[in-house]
Amino acid sequence: MAVPKFTNNTTTFYSELKEKVSAYFEEVKIPSTGNFQLFLKAVILVVGFVSTYVSLVFFTPSTFFAIVECVILGGLIAAIGFNVMHDGAHGSFSTNKGINTVASFTLNVLGGSSFMWNMKHNIIHHTYTNVEGVDDDIEIQPWMRMSKSQKRYQLHKYQHLYFWFFYSILYISWIFITDYMKYFKGKIGEINIKKMYVSDHFIFWGFKILHLVLFIGIPIYFLGFINWLIGFLIITIFAGFVLSIVFQLAHTVEHTSFVLPDKDSGKIEDDWALHQLKTTSNFATKSKLISWLVGGLNFQIEHHLFPKISHIHYPAISKIIKQVCKEYGIAYNEYPKVRYAVASHISFLQQMGRA
Repeated sequence: MAVPKFTNNTTTFYSELKEKVSAYFEEVKIPSTGNFQLFLKAVILVVGFVSTYVSLVFFTPSTFFAIVECVILGGLIAAIGFNVMHDGAHGSFSTNKGINTVASFTLNVLGGSSFMWNMKHNIIHHTYTNVEGVDDDIEIQPWMRMSKSQKRYQLHKYQHLYFWFFYSILYISWIFITDYMKYFKGKIGEINIKKMYVSDHFIFWGFKILHLVLFIGIPIYFLGFINWLIGFLIITIFAGFVLSIVFQLAHTVEHTSFVLPDKDSGKIEDDWALHQLKTTSNFATKSKLISWLVGGLNFQIEHHLFPKISHIHYPAISKIIKQVCKEYGIAYNEYPKVRYAVASHISFLQQMGRA
């Protein structure tokens, strides 16, 4: 398919915004990447993950505590993805490129592919957010209908009731199905992936094998098949639901837009920055705990406008962005509480499920 294009910027909004954000970092004299606060969080999460894995596999506790540790391990997988991998993949974890690569490679260890993530998330999603037919994040057909242009099936009438099931299997389908589909098709949706070099193929298969050994082979050897299967399902279901719901609250709620390029010109109505504001929403930005756990992804507007800035700076730059949006009369979508965003998402799913 032809890749859509954005309308040329007709306002000084984004230019002024970039200038003010840049001036902020010059004023406080700190880099826009991560700092000791982020590095400490990364150590806490990784050490917690390794410790919980070792406890479950080699020093397996009683059934109740084993289930609790499985839930914790699933949460740590999501938290490492939000806080370490995500910043690393965007080059915002550190000023050092090598450290960013190591941070992004945590995804490979956890079963995903940093190569496919870079194409799907950094390039496609961040450029064409909620663009129907392009943004793979809103393509869950035929199981769910996430925009008006998608075909509606009878089962979509109930998607606001069963969505939790498909969100829960996101992680397991990601590491065992969709990564391989992208690899063998050479496409993400209708967009061709960039050329994979020998090293990319080696990394893809090497880490996939490593993940199978760490999360299937070794646990089955020490725990037996049934115990492994129960634990693995608890871990992946919890991780999948947390990963899904955080990203869905950022883009598929009642006040975000879904865009179709013009059929003749292939152009999107707005310029890129305005498009990001229309298709993105924040939630629970006053909660330090939520911000810590989800790696600042509750500040999704800040992240989409400045993906190269580490999430630890989002609370500060959000004040700048809000002010500039106010000056230009541009809507800034935000839900004050997680429960309000969840309610809006469920309402959105109901709307999409109607005839």
